[in-house]
Amino acid sequence: MRLTKAQARMIKWERVARVATVGKAGVPHLVPVCHALVGDKIYFGSGRRGRKVLNVAANPKLALTVDVYSDDWEQITGVMVQGRARVIARGPRFRALRRRLYAKYPQYPRAAALGESDSVIVELTPTHVFSW
Repeated sequence: MRLTKAQARMIKWERVARVATVGKAGVPHLVPVCHALVGDKIYFGSGRRGRKVLNVAANPKLALTVDVYSDDWEQITGVMVQGRARVIARGPRFRALRRRLYAKYPQYPRAAALGESDSVIVELTPTHVFSW
């Protein structure tokens, strides 16, 4: 599924997304993530044993939302992407995507470095996209 230009622009420029996953027990897990848009796919890093990663292993369906709140409710905007996730654990693709995340978030390498030994990058391929 292709994102519209407006959806892609919002996902690309907003600094925080929220990711919802569901594991084997059916319990929702919702957390903020730092993300990068590459083409029509969205990427975010995580610890290898993070709850969202464990949930993706059990159920690769997830939702990601980027939004901007305003007290003027006519100005509220957002994009929700539903899709399938895939975990990238190491190798050239991991390193290339890590560089993308580090470029968007310069504090990432020193504050929450993504190492191939203890971190993964999650790839979200959209199947449904909603915006408001």
